[in-house]
Amino acid sequence: MSVRTLLLACCLAASPTLASCAPNESVANHQGALQLAAAAPTRTAANTLRDRYRHPVETLGFFGVKPSDTVVEIWPGGGWYSEILVPYLAQGGGTYIGAAPERSLSGLRKLVAANPAAYATVRIANFPVLAKVPGTPVAAGSADVVLTFRNVHNWMMGKEPFEAEAFAQMYAMLKPGGTLGVVEHRLPENADAEREKKSGYVKVSTVRRLAEAAGFRLVATSEINANPLDTADYPDGVWTLPPNFRLGDKDRAKYAAIGESDRMTLKFVKPR
Repeated sequence: MSVRTLLLACCLAASPTLASCAPNESVANHQGALQLAAAAPTRTAANTLRDRYRHPVETLGFFGVKPSDTVVEIWPGGGWYSEILVPYLAQGGGTYIGAAPERSLSGLRKLVAANPAAYATVRIANFPVLAKVPGTPVAAGSADVVLTFRNVHNWMMGKEPFEAEAFAQMYAMLKPGGTLGVVEHRLPENADAEREKKSGYVKVSTVRRLAEAAGFRLVATSEINANPLDTADYPDGVWTLPPNFRLGDKDRAKYAAIGESDRMTLKFVKPR
């Protein structure tokens, strides 16, 4: 399907008349480009099966990512979102930067090595930049968008948590007016805060506190990645659910029926 056809479909879905779509043409065009990127033949088949849980087109659209943006993905892991963001940004001359500690970049490097032509434009940076982890950081004030998917809990766990520093560094790398998009496993607000340190779930209020302490302003929230079946209370935390199934075959059908975790989707901006 062409971008033009996708644009037409987006307009018809939004309004009964094409004329009323004209002011939002660029938004619809970006949506079409995102759909094309999500359908890219370079995507891993196993990754596309998770689209029903991760809603990449809707999520990136909500964050307002444009093909011309410089986008930093924090801790890209195996490159699930990289497979979509790289071809999407290539359509508009944008830049993709994967930022993580060197030990956490093996998945992205493997993705690039497997298809160097498709991922030739990928840039890599170090994050977080800490005294014990030297490396090249993302240049201050260089990014239009910073995205982090299901990572905040990692920064809060372990012997030396660094969540406050992580948010401060994401703030520094963004241009004034730039966007921070956060997707994270959601812990109910009435749950014991100690569960944030080991369950993989984090409260919305905690993410807001960290972001706002760094200087960000919350501008929008979305239930795109919500899952009302998730109780956020399992023997092995969020990893009990798919895709991890940490308990193996024990109650696997039950956890498969729940699906992937309930997730917050928060959009912050760095004030101008």
